[in-house]
Amino acid sequence: MEAKELDLVGKVELRIALTASDAKLESILNTYLPPVLLKLASDHVSVRNKVIAICQHVNTRIKAPSIILPVAALLKQYKENANPLIRHFDILYIQQGLPRLSVSERLKLLPTVVSGINKNFEESARHTSSLFNMLLKLTNSMDLPPRGSAEDLTLRNTLGLDENTEDACFIASWIGKLILYSPNPSSKRLPGLTTEECKFLQLYDKTDTWLPAIPGGMNIVDTKVAAVRFLASGAFSDTERFLPALFAAADPNSRLSDIGDDMMKRAVSAVSLEDDLVLAPLFRSYLGTRGTDGSLPARVNLQVRLLALLCKSKRATLYTSENTQIVQEGLTSSPQAHVISSRVADQGLEALKLRTQIFAYVNWLARMSDAASIDSVAPNLVSHLKDYIEGQGWPACHGQTSGQRNELASLRSLAYECIGVLAKCSAEKLILDEDLHLLRWLFDSLAADTVGKEVTLGIEQALSSVLGAFGGNLSPDIAESLERLLLHNIQRQIGADEGAGFAIVRSTRFAAVRYANRCLPFQNVTARWINILALGQGANERKEILEEARKGLDPYWHQILNPIKPEFRGGETLEKLSYQLPRLMDLLELLFGKGSVWNSMRSPKSALPMANAYGVAVTFCCNILYSECLSHAQLSINDDWDRHLSTIIRNDEKSRKTVRDRLHAMAKDFGAYSAPETLLRVAFNGTVAADSSNAISCSTSLLQLCSLSADASLRGIVPNITLLRDSILSSDKTVREASSHVFGILGSHSDCPPNQLRNILKEFDEICKGWRQAVGYTYLQIHGAMLATAYYRSRRALRTQMTDWADEATKVEGSVELHLEILNDAQDKTLLDAATVCVNELSMSGIISTSILASKHDAANLTESLTKSARKGNENAVKALGSIGMQSVEDIGEGTTFRKILEAMFDLHEVREPTVQFTVGEALSCAAVGWESKAMIAVLDVDTPSPATPPRSITLPWILDRTLENCNTTKPALRQASAIWLLCLVEYCSHLSIVQGRLRECQVAFKGFLADRDSLNQETASRGLSLVYERGDRELKNDLVRDLVSSFTGSSVNMSGTISAETQLFEPGALPTGDGSISTYKDIMSLAAEVGNPSLVYKFMSLAANNAIWSSRAAFGRFGLSNIFSDSSVDGYLAQNPKLYPALFRYRFDPNTNVRNSMNEIWTALVREPTATIDQHFDSIMGDLLKNILGKEWRQRQACCAAISDLVQSRPAVKYEKYIGEIWTLTFKVCDDIKDSVRTAAMALARVLVGVLTRGLEAGDSSTQSAGAMLEHVLPFLLSPSGLESPAQDVQSFSLSAILQIIKKSDKAVLRPFIPNLVGRLVLLLSSLEPEGIEYIRLRAEQYGVTGQQIDDARLSGVRGSPMLEAIERCLDFLDEVSMQKLRKPLEDAIITGLGLPTRVGGSRILVSLSTRHNLIFKPHANHFLRLARKQVLDRNETISASYSAACGYLARLASDDGILEVVGYCRKLYLDSDDERHRVVAGEIVLALSKYATDRFNALATDILPFVFLAKQDSYERAKIPFQDTWNESAGGSRTVLLYMQEIVQLAMQYLDSPRWALKHTAAFTVAEAINSTGGEISDVIAQIIWPALDKAVDGKTWEGKEKILQAFIRFVRADNTITRNETTKARIQTIILRESKRKNAAYCQHALRCLSEYVELRDSIHLATEVYEIAAPIIKELLVGPEAMDYDMQSGDLPSKTMYEHHYLKDTLANAQAALLRSINPLGLTNQDLSTQMSRALGLTMKTLSENGGRNVHNAIYEAEKSLFQKLEKTLKGQHLPEVLEAVLVEYVRTLCKSMDQVEQTRIKAAEAAIMLASLSGSSQHVQTALIDWISSAKTDERSVQVQQSLDLVRGAITDV
Repeated sequence: MEAKELDLVGKVELRIALTASDAKLESILNTYLPPVLLKLASDHVSVRNKVIAICQHVNTRIKAPSIILPVAALLKQYKENANPLIRHFDILYIQQGLPRLSVSERLKLLPTVVSGINKNFEESARHTSSLFNMLLKLTNSMDLPPRGSAEDLTLRNTLGLDENTEDACFIASWIGKLILYSPNPSSKRLPGLTTEECKFLQLYDKTDTWLPAIPGGMNIVDTKVAAVRFLASGAFSDTERFLPALFAAADPNSRLSDIGDDMMKRAVSAVSLEDDLVLAPLFRSYLGTRGTDGSLPARVNLQVRLLALLCKSKRATLYTSENTQIVQEGLTSSPQAHVISSRVADQGLEALKLRTQIFAYVNWLARMSDAASIDSVAPNLVSHLKDYIEGQGWPACHGQTSGQRNELASLRSLAYECIGVLAKCSAEKLILDEDLHLLRWLFDSLAADTVGKEVTLGIEQALSSVLGAFGGNLSPDIAESLERLLLHNIQRQIGADEGAGFAIVRSTRFAAVRYANRCLPFQNVTARWINILALGQGANERKEILEEARKGLDPYWHQILNPIKPEFRGGETLEKLSYQLPRLMDLLELLFGKGSVWNSMRSPKSALPMANAYGVAVTFCCNILYSECLSHAQLSINDDWDRHLSTIIRNDEKSRKTVRDRLHAMAKDFGAYSAPETLLRVAFNGTVAADSSNAISCSTSLLQLCSLSADASLRGIVPNITLLRDSILSSDKTVREASSHVFGILGSHSDCPPNQLRNILKEFDEICKGWRQAVGYTYLQIHGAMLATAYYRSRRALRTQMTDWADEATKVEGSVELHLEILNDAQDKTLLDAATVCVNELSMSGIISTSILASKHDAANLTESLTKSARKGNENAVKALGSIGMQSVEDIGEGTTFRKILEAMFDLHEVREPTVQFTVGEALSCAAVGWESKAMIAVLDVDTPSPATPPRSITLPWILDRTLENCNTTKPALRQASAIWLLCLVEYCSHLSIVQGRLRECQVAFKGFLADRDSLNQETASRGLSLVYERGDRELKNDLVRDLVSSFTGSSVNMSGTISAETQLFEPGALPTGDGSISTYKDIMSLAAEVGNPSLVYKFMSLAANNAIWSSRAAFGRFGLSNIFSDSSVDGYLAQNPKLYPALFRYRFDPNTNVRNSMNEIWTALVREPTATIDQHFDSIMGDLLKNILGKEWRQRQACCAAISDLVQSRPAVKYEKYIGEIWTLTFKVCDDIKDSVRTAAMALARVLVGVLTRGLEAGDSSTQSAGAMLEHVLPFLLSPSGLESPAQDVQSFSLSAILQIIKKSDKAVLRPFIPNLVGRLVLLLSSLEPEGIEYIRLRAEQYGVTGQQIDDARLSGVRGSPMLEAIERCLDFLDEVSMQKLRKPLEDAIITGLGLPTRVGGSRILVSLSTRHNLIFKPHANHFLRLARKQVLDRNETISASYSAACGYLARLASDDGILEVVGYCRKLYLDSDDERHRVVAGEIVLALSKYATDRFNALATDILPFVFLAKQDSYERAKIPFQDTWNESAGGSRTVLLYMQEIVQLAMQYLDSPRWALKHTAAFTVAEAINSTGGEISDVIAQIIWPALDKAVDGKTWEGKEKILQAFIRFVRADNTITRNETTKARIQTIILRESKRKNAAYCQHALRCLSEYVELRDSIHLATEVYEIAAPIIKELLVGPEAMDYDMQSGDLPSKTMYEHHYLKDTLANAQAALLRSINPLGLTNQDLSTQMSRALGLTMKTLSENGGRNVHNAIYEAEKSLFQKLEKTLKGQHLPEVLEAVLVEYVRTLCKSMDQVEQTRIKAAEAAIMLASLSGSSQHVQTALIDWISSAKTDERSVQVQQSLDLVRGAITDV
């Protein structure tokens, strides 16, 4: 077997050895090389060695690149054989043979390469690396199909990757690794790549793999780009390309990142970030892998991208160790760490981005992690964050520049915030330790961190986050630590050095107060002390600190700020609350105990520390005292807790008695150390303290305490009564009044020192006596003294019942006289007020009575004085009248004093101040029943029984009768006052049987007020009915409810009362008539009589009745009426009559504020469970609303809109599903209501409905009554004139927002049926959103300093960013084939009929979008819309035209070849057949768009397009030329491309060389010229044959601007050597043309023609044209030398002065070119010496004249260059011959021409020297010429300064010497 194999191999070797040519060798190898390599698998070593020997021989023979190896067979063999030796040699020859294959042959190998590559890798990574390298080379050669094309979609199947997904995953994965790879010889591993992966990409240490200069090497960047493009193709799925796309998007090279970003947009939605198979590679890429051969962490920009993705994954939070490592490594600042693990440095933009993203990720972890995960990782994370902050310097940052500090501030702030959120998540481990280390650190940071304000915000945010950790019950140790910490921070002072190594730079008081309020219970006295300390700074403290501190002392705000306990709700009793108020004794001990700041035993007159907080502390302690006393009472915790306490203690008899009893018990139990006595002392101290800043609050608290305390409790402060003197005489009215009142209580006490009392009273009496001489402050002292005396005497009278009164009788008499004098004579209001109060107090206590007045004073005078004062609104005067009446004998007969007092009070109804009328009501109750009136509850403020009152029996009934009678009056003032009086009588006297028996009468009276238009009457009636209901029996209660409900729900008004002529129906001014207004019934009657229309009475009465209905309804719910309904709803009338609910629900949304508020109060009281009630009565409520939404009353319609809005928002969709269609229909009807406010409400309802709809669409709930059916209602309305087309800006905005929401939230299945019409309408409406004046501004743009184009550009930018266009794009995303077909007509109509730039441009944008993003479904329609779009490019607006030109380019991607050619033909027609220059521009823009946006299609049809483009780019109109020129530059491979299309170009140009349109004719001529120029000077015979007819025709005819270009091309053509130019006929034609053109008279053209003539005669050395040229040039030279005015030429300069014309550049050039042509035309060849001499002499004459008379540099240069050429010709002709004499003389003269150069510029002198060198070569046989030259050289060198010229002259001398 071995021999046989050797024989077989030997034969192959012989065949190879015997091949004599490369072709034969190639054939042999194609046949035998693969089979021979298979023998490497032989079991025999000799066979394997023989094969290897053959391979070595083959290697020496195949070095020639022309030998093609059997690569396909070798590759197939590689795939089918696993033998490593065979694979090694297969790969070797594949690598060597691959570059020799053509591109098409190489690409055929691609499916074989990718097939099974993953399995190949598993078998041999080393061999697969070469295979992958081969794949990369093939991708460089691939011409990938357009994205989304049919070829692209089938590419995956073509490559076989659809069946072998593991191969696709393998290739995608390694392309991703290639993206990360960067050749680095110094490192074995790279970021994201292990050592093994780097070796794989490097072909296992093959150093030249990525060296493009080495054969077989590749450019790494180009390879990456090609690989990424391959990855972006249809060969891979989004899931497979996800990770590589991410790597590419993060690459710094934009060529990669742009493609990567595009892939990521699609790929990120295709993968689930909750999948471990996705997350694990992300973490691995970010962190790298462990070990010396593991991968390094990713580069920073990739890490940022990775973190952004991880921030979207909840499952990523479970990777606790990885997350910890991310934070630890991301925040490190060690330079060594950077070297080891590629961590970022401290500074730099990359570090800033990464760390910002790390902090965002930490926030994500804190928010999204489950409790166990975050609890395990939070401590480590916080530790790293603290290390990061402290590593920068803490609390002061060190070693940073200002720029670094700015970057540092944002990062440091984020670090603090992260610490806060993490600490909150793991509070038990991080916050709630016994010493509160982390919280203390945060407070220290807030106090001392100096980085900046931004950091401060971060620390405050961290503290806010940590705040939530203290929500539960704290252990005693932690609570104590927190108290100490907060106390420490509330007392910190800015600038203080605490000895901890840092100074305080920022206050922590706000944070401390906030923590005290949120973290410590309300009962904690330390927390309340912190609040009080915060208030201690007063006005110097920040407002937010003061506000927070005040909230901390209010239990209502405490429950609002700490809502974690559901029981903390207003209206619940203290007993039911889950927290307690502070213990009063603990609070007093802390604030006022021994050793405290405010020791209660301190001297009363000493100054108070922290005086601003003292009054607050006293008031708070008093409130706590009262709350403890009322702990078993129904006490609400509401937003006015302290006032509410004061009110119930003052007005509620039971509560006041409870407090008094408790205070008396405390005093009895604890004596001098009781809480009341302590508070009495501290309040007294605050009132009399030297610092009076707290006097108001302290004196008020002291007065209330004294009025409630037992006499025993007052003993502690009674001895200090004289200290009240200064307060009584204070300048503050409140302090004076309260202190005087306290003086009366204390002074009347039995333990009051008599001497002190006597002395101070004597002082007060003396002060009062001087009232007539008083000025300024003295009035205030008198006021205090009078009040103090009166309060003292009245309280003593109450205490002693006026027994043992002999010592005071005389003094009282004097006081009464003093008060009466002041009332009668004083003018000062302060004294009058004091006297009035004194009379009231003395009368109330019985010191003044009508009997005493009758015997000693004038009672009538006193009553009149008080009445006069009362009529001015003095409430104290009213009280005084009531007090005097209370002490009067019951005699109500006419003329009696008591009757006069009562009548005086009834007459006060004229005072239009409600507060005064309430005071009158109290006074009437006191006069009627005396001390039995409830109004006297708070008046008895001393510890004594109620005094007796003169007996009463008929007064109360009389007052009731009188009041009830007045309630029916038509006088508004009396009617209102009577209502208030009746309310007071019921409130203060209803406990008496007389009032109880007349409650029904009171009910009827109050009901009559409910229909009043005056809101006060309504409120009074409401309160009165509530009182009647409260004081009546069940029968009365049910009757009241029945009447109210019937009035409320009925159609008639039963409570409006009677109408008389004086009944006021309208407010004055409500119905003006020109000279007044209609207000009463009498006015209506008069107006009706005047106009002779009695029906007006009924119309106005109807209007008034309607007003009354609403007014009466507005009265519902005021004060206590809600209690009636609340009680009745449980067991009364309403429990059996639920029909009230629909109407009541609707009225809750009434547009009238009073009605709305009333109904809400009723609803709250009536409906205990709103949700259950609405659900129970939902159908009836909705039915009522739908019935009334189109009612006659606008109020009903508006209320229904608001009510339906509330219903649909608060109920699930299933509840109102059956009504939704009707709701939409009615809503749209009301949107067109005549009333503006109704339309507004309807629009609000529409917004709500849209919101409901969009939420349903977003949830995918398309089954509920069909979302499609709802859209049928909504979309037409939103697109109608009532929606987007509405002139109202807010309606437009709403409609647009609604449409955008619907489109954004809709599912494609729901929205798709509406897309065709929706898109068409939206396109048409694009312009409606543009400001109306924009067109006006555009037409007058220059007036505003801008151009119309700039305005259009701005408009275009607005369209591109329009949310409506975004909505259209989303609609397009939902299209399918069917809906696309339906969209065709609406879109076409919109494009054709649309007006305005936004609509027109929007149409083009949609076409572009359809062409690029929806090409598959749009392709069948592309031809149609391409024809449509090309018509729009002729729009007069250039922006619109350009937009549709671009659209044509995109449409061409999908159009057929015929369609594209049709467009090109249209462009040719526009360009070639139209006289409008703009049409030529438009044609260029379309063609440019085709080449730019449909490059592949353009290139495929280049033969039909490029010739036209080449012609058009020669246009002389610059705007038309540029787009064609850009097209050519984009599409043509270079100038040689012209040769490819020369036939077509010339044929096209020939067609228009005879065109009657000059512009087109010239363009055709220029085309011919440019075609010649593009040949590069080498014109083949074939090309020349094509060009010559067109060139001959182009150069024919008269001159025109630019024709010189044709002539120059003509010379270029002549210069080319080909059969055409050598043809004799053609040569003659050429000569004729040259001579003809040289004779043209156009001055501008002449210079070019003469230059061409000069060049032509230079080219033709076989012809003699000297004579013809002389005949042409000589006249021109002579005329120019004489002067331009002598020229018979066509001048383009018109009638310019001759000098200007002569100096014109082209005239100088004409002279130079004429002179050059003249000299160059002399051809010595074939001429006799005489003829040659004659021609030279003739030319010499004109030359000398020119040099002598014209000093132009150009002329001199041209002459010397031409002479040089002439001397060269002579040298060639006369070479080796003796110079004839006839020529010698002429040449000597030519030497003289050289002398003319001496005064010219350096360049000219050099050219003269160069001509002399050529002449010197002729001078060898002529001594004269040599002599002339030497003389010229000597003369020239004498003054020559230029070294270069001197060197040239030396060369001339050398040339003479050489010959």
